[in-house]
Amino acid sequence: MNFERKLLVTGGAGFIGSHVLRLMVKKYPETLFVNLDKLTYAGNLDNLKDLADSNNYAFVRGDIVDEKAVGDLFLKYQFDGVIHLAAESHVDRSIEDPMAFIKTNILGTMNLLNAARDAWKDGFDGKLFYHVSTDEVYGTLGETGLFTEETSYDPRSPYSASKASSDHLVRAYMHTYGMPVVISNCSNNYGSHQFPEKLIPLFIDNIVNNKPLPVYGDGKYTRDWLWVHDHALAIDLIFHKGTTGETYNIGGFNEWKNIDLINELCSIMDKKLDREAGTSAALITYVKDRAGHDRRYAIDADKINKELGWMPTVKFEQGLEKTVDWYLDNSDWLDRIRSGEYKSVYEKQYGKMGA
Repeated sequence: MNFERKLLVTGGAGFIGSHVLRLMVKKYPETLFVNLDKLTYAGNLDNLKDLADSNNYAFVRGDIVDEKAVGDLFLKYQFDGVIHLAAESHVDRSIEDPMAFIKTNILGTMNLLNAARDAWKDGFDGKLFYHVSTDEVYGTLGETGLFTEETSYDPRSPYSASKASSDHLVRAYMHTYGMPVVISNCSNNYGSHQFPEKLIPLFIDNIVNNKPLPVYGDGKYTRDWLWVHDHALAIDLIFHKGTTGETYNIGGFNEWKNIDLINELCSIMDKKLDREAGTSAALITYVKDRAGHDRRYAIDADKINKELGWMPTVKFEQGLEKTVDWYLDNSDWLDRIRSGEYKSVYEKQYGKMGA
């Protein structure tokens, strides 16, 4: 089958990537989407089982740190564009094992940039390298102010430092080689299919199983929360309508202190599980604070709104209830993650470990 465009999506079996692929594969049947994913602990082909038989979707198991494998993939498919989502992303893990973040987030991004530059050496017309990043590169805010696209970088963890470095590399390839690029920096995502090490799915699971809800420090750390499907819509819009060379901040206009979010979640869970009010909140347990914990993140998303017309479609309370419903209705998905069974999906569909 001949396709009008061929796009590489890295990390497409992960939380955000799977939402992007489920949206775009169905929306653009004339485009071939190749999903390159290492299938680490957070990559899960269960997230994409409804795309397995799509004519315009292909999965490749591979590591962006493998320079030859990345180069060979570009030679095979002759990609017109890249949507780069693959990353190590959990701050706690970056504190324990920073080198893994340096390898994937910096070296992996460098390999993709080099492969794209080599593949597009005859000209950049119709090509685009889209790098998906995080608001954590900006550091921390006080009680007022918002991150804009002009905010100076001030990363505070190995994770955010590695993402900041990859952002700088992408911009360097634009300025040095003329590569057409766009970058987006998003706030905290939430929704279905998120690996249960992150706050919301972890706490949903813990509440169901009457386990403690560990809250860092005083619980007053503030985050801006973005419904993951709204993020996928923004990525689609930026890739197709964004201005080359620009950066777009994507936020949910939903600032919540952690403890307030957790209390809201507890209230929803008590109702969903038909428990007495306050039952879930009684599980809250304050624990030692995370090292280098940023106090507040808040995104100014006016630019993407004014230039591309994007706005969040779901209010946080509505999105949180939708998220709770999905996890309660898909307990088998969580069970497969707990047991490690989800890792066998690749072997069932594609045979033993391969390229």
